[in-house]
Amino acid sequence: MATSTQPTPPMAMATFAREPAAARDRDEKHVEYILVASFDIDRGSIMEHQYPGPVGGDEHMLAELMLPDQTHLRSQDWTVFFLHKDAAAEEEDEEDGLTAKKRRRRQRSEAGQASAGAEDEDEEDEDSSDDDGPVDGPPLVYVLNLVNTKQDNTVKRGAVVKAMAICTRHSFLHIYKPLLLIALEQYFANPHMDTLAELYHAVNSMDLSLMPKLNVFERFILQSSDTKDLFIEKFEAIIAQQMAANDRPSLSHKESKDDTTALPTLSPKDVNQPLARRYGLPRDTHEFESVVNYANIPVPIKVPTALSPETVGDFSLIKLITTFSTPHSTSPVAFTPTHPHLTTNGSMTHPIIVLLNAMLTQKRVIFMGHNLPSSEVAEAVLGACALASGGMLRGFTRHAFPYTDLTKIDDLLKVPGFIAGVTNPAFAFRNEWWDVLCDLSTGRVKISSKIEQAPLTEGVAFFHNQPPSSAHAPGTGGMSALAHAGASLSAGLGGSAAPTGATGGDLTGDAAFMQSVIKAIEERHGENAIRSKFRKWVLKFTRLAAAFEETVYGASALHIQPSPKLPNSPFFANADSPGVSNTTADSPVDGDGTRKGSQFDADHLPPEVTGHGYVWPTPGLKSAELAANATRIEGWRNTRSYYNCVQDLAGLYIHRPVKTLDLQHLHDKLAKLRLGHEPAANIYLALCAAVQTDSEICQLLAVCIGGTWDHRQQAGSVGQGSGLFYLAMGLFHPRVEVRESVADLLIRIQEHEAGRHFWAGVGRFGRVAFERVLAGREARLEAGAADGGE
Repeated sequence: MATSTQPTPPMAMATFAREPAAARDRDEKHVEYILVASFDIDRGSIMEHQYPGPVGGDEHMLAELMLPDQTHLRSQDWTVFFLHKDAAAEEEDEEDGLTAKKRRRRQRSEAGQASAGAEDEDEEDEDSSDDDGPVDGPPLVYVLNLVNTKQDNTVKRGAVVKAMAICTRHSFLHIYKPLLLIALEQYFANPHMDTLAELYHAVNSMDLSLMPKLNVFERFILQSSDTKDLFIEKFEAIIAQQMAANDRPSLSHKESKDDTTALPTLSPKDVNQPLARRYGLPRDTHEFESVVNYANIPVPIKVPTALSPETVGDFSLIKLITTFSTPHSTSPVAFTPTHPHLTTNGSMTHPIIVLLNAMLTQKRVIFMGHNLPSSEVAEAVLGACALASGGMLRGFTRHAFPYTDLTKIDDLLKVPGFIAGVTNPAFAFRNEWWDVLCDLSTGRVKISSKIEQAPLTEGVAFFHNQPPSSAHAPGTGGMSALAHAGASLSAGLGGSAAPTGATGGDLTGDAAFMQSVIKAIEERHGENAIRSKFRKWVLKFTRLAAAFEETVYGASALHIQPSPKLPNSPFFANADSPGVSNTTADSPVDGDGTRKGSQFDADHLPPEVTGHGYVWPTPGLKSAELAANATRIEGWRNTRSYYNCVQDLAGLYIHRPVKTLDLQHLHDKLAKLRLGHEPAANIYLALCAAVQTDSEICQLLAVCIGGTWDHRQQAGSVGQGSGLFYLAMGLFHPRVEVRESVADLLIRIQEHEAGRHFWAGVGRFGRVAFERVLAGREARLEAGAADGGE
């Protein structure tokens, strides 16, 4: 059986993978199957057609998923669900894909394009190793389903109910909604296989060959920015290559063998506006615009350029957050019972934080929408997956069921840590089926009284046993911080007790975080801004977890850091900064981005350069925050998303341009700590020495635009998307070599395709300092030349 339509996926194996980039290969199918189901008064849900062939598996169950409960009460409804293809079929698909790729390379070579395309091919190979690795189980097939009910007095029940579904490997399956609306109307008028065939071929003719393939850092930068022409150079380069290929006279096979002349290429500046419009230069680089001609209608399609893991379809985090925040703010209700993994701020923990904790600690979560369309519960499930993922963690959508019903409850309960959407109110009365119930109709979140209690772990006991003098913040000790976070010792030992009163402080920062989120929603910052906030929250959580493991267990699987071997800088070769400079900017570069012949002795590197991980102003604040987050970190450490994160970080490290420095750590030190002149100089010089190439600059920019959430600071300040501010502060350092080194780094950033947008955000104060440093160096060099001439 090629495909399983059972709602129970196999247990995910934790293997390195990231969200595949959008299809660029012309041979790849955008849509694999098109299905049509209908409801028969005598036989129930039946599958009418499957094109181009049967999906396989239980057709009756598949038809039931396409026709949700109470669908006859609505004229239209949408559902989303996933199919899990078996491993044998996937191996065949992978072999076919490799064969197709080799064939395309051979064809390009025979057409005389090998020379011009070599660089692009190398980039494609590098990106493919980053993006298209094996996933934790066979890749999902995403199914977008449209149900229509048409009144017809000539049939039983007085209505005809039909559903049409598109099965695709693309997580951005929402782009097919306009096509499904047209196609289902066409099918009602002409209920034959030809209607499905026409849609199938129209969709698969969509051309995404001009869509650039971004690496992980470029995707992060694009998602975190609202700049509409960010990375426009990548689109222009592809268009220029396409124009050059079209303008080159076709050569015979013999001529192409003898011709060693490279294919002429055009710079982005050579792309004129009429041709740019012809080839589809986007108005907003966040989306790639294409057109599908179907039923004599040109249907515009906008494909997201930057995709994140666990982001499926179109959903609104703002809608999800508002649904549960409004009742909590107007009429708060304490959680009963509490749970150390969930109520990390006590019984009055914000319901969104409870949901987030439930997802991270792999609890069974159900979204119930009584009398609501199935599309709303499906959107809530998909939104919750993206909420907990933050575009970084994986392991949620593979065990998510955007819509299910009572007939599949036995299979559902076999899945640990599922996230399911239902419309039947019977689920609310069976609290043994779920750990957390999110009622979309009332906006309330409930914790099951039969939830399994968390055991007392070594990490929780570590902070409990610490003397107050070694883990203190003003007015709190290590265990008091843990208690304020809603994780009492009795709860950790398996009881149900937890503090029910006020937390006495926001040691986890959750309350401040939710206040900032709600304020951003009220100020209409937009969906991308809200997603960015949760991305930063998840990033901080993973860095806290790494620090927690190092503190408690002595090492962390979430951190990979070799002995420092840094590219050198001439400014390190002086009496104040250790290191031997035996390279220049023109020195050969190794494959890992370090310059040949340049290496620092790890025993003599300043400690502020070799550090890693999250940054706290004081050890007391570190202990208090780790204690407050101890229970949910311990709850996360045994989940699918944790193991996926460990392997994702290992895979990311392989392709990380700067491996020997924790750029986030160094940037956070500059932002959060009051450093002396020498420690700051060492950090600035280390950053300037390590960041030389475009790929290294891209990694640094991802750090600058991302930052991490810090509840001790006001929104928009320290480390939270501050751009180049803290790098530009190096222009004011007392040492001239530091100022000039920072200025050189900023010049390299200005010349970078994304860096120029960051430089545009630097204020007048920083620009004046930059010009002053360059003018001072020029005057010093001229003076030195004049003295030498004399």
